[in-house]
Amino acid sequence: MKKLLLTFAFMAVFSSAFSQGCIAVRSMATANGNPSGSAFMHAGDFQVSSNYRYLHSYKHFVGTVEQKQRVEQHTEVINDQHSFDFGLTYAITNRLNVTVNVPLSFNDRSSLYEHYGNGTPAGSNPRFHTQSKGVGDMRLSASFWLFNPMTHTKGNIAIGVGIKAPTGNANVQDGFHKLDKDKKEYIQVKQVDQSIQLGDSGWGESIEVQGYYSLFKKANLYFNGFYLFSPKELNRATNLSVPDQFGARVGMTYALFPKRNIAVSLGGRLEGLPAVDAIGGSGGSRRPGYIVSIEPGIIWSSHKSSLLVAVPYAVVRNRIPTWTATGFKSGDAAFADYFLSATYAYRF
Repeated sequence: MKKLLLTFAFMAVFSSAFSQGCIAVRSMATANGNPSGSAFMHAGDFQVSSNYRYLHSYKHFVGTVEQKQRVEQHTEVINDQHSFDFGLTYAITNRLNVTVNVPLSFNDRSSLYEHYGNGTPAGSNPRFHTQSKGVGDMRLSASFWLFNPMTHTKGNIAIGVGIKAPTGNANVQDGFHKLDKDKKEYIQVKQVDQSIQLGDSGWGESIEVQGYYSLFKKANLYFNGFYLFSPKELNRATNLSVPDQFGARVGMTYALFPKRNIAVSLGGRLEGLPAVDAIGGSGGSRRPGYIVSIEPGIIWSSHKSSLLVAVPYAVVRNRIPTWTATGFKSGDAAFADYFLSATYAYRF
């Protein structure tokens, strides 16, 4: 029975958000920073976790309207992103955990407009690539279960706080292919697009909540959410904004094969970046927006290990207007149809 409850708790404590194509939602995890079943960690226990995520972004939206002509005209921007998030959790008590998270990403972005330009005559405008790779902004967080998880196995809620440190390179540069007035190519080295920058140069503070509840035999509810406050307004090296972030998930797990500790899950997922920050200014360049996804998954757990594979599929993609000194201004951004996420956690 305890293994089944660990499986159900798995979804409650797992949540991370990464860049969604052109919407630069950077790596962030709720309280424990990992998909543990950390509800059942004893004082003195450790847990290591690793999350892998891949997405292919290419569909452009203004608001919720897809700009289908971009793909038809081959002027779409394509982002391919491989991201990892490594976490280490220590249980100070049965209810209080602290976690450090280190994100690592490998990003490739190809476009026309950033190089020769979308207006170059058809057939003479090759697609060029810019890239970034390395460590992102690290996080330290703590979470506290409101009820003793060793006795309240039917359900629990944890609250958490976190700090994000500006450890990622916030001014990654690469070569862009340009044409001079004589149509001769040269390479201009400058900052890559904000969607593949490794960091945002600012410290951040997060508030977080997560929980789970047994609905009926074999079925459980999970939920979690976070909001990251970014008081710093501007990365002056790039003139990019240092934005807030948010994310939330809610859904159900069902023990499909209880004796084998295999469960399936289905839920909804929201992640995004607001146009206006809750604290501090909102100047600089940013692409605000949000993504709502349906998130099916499959979970396996043992006494010490947990594995989750999920494939969130986008049902709403909204590139909301950007705040400027003269008011809100519409813009476009590219999104993925879906992404692949796989997370493994081990306690010792």
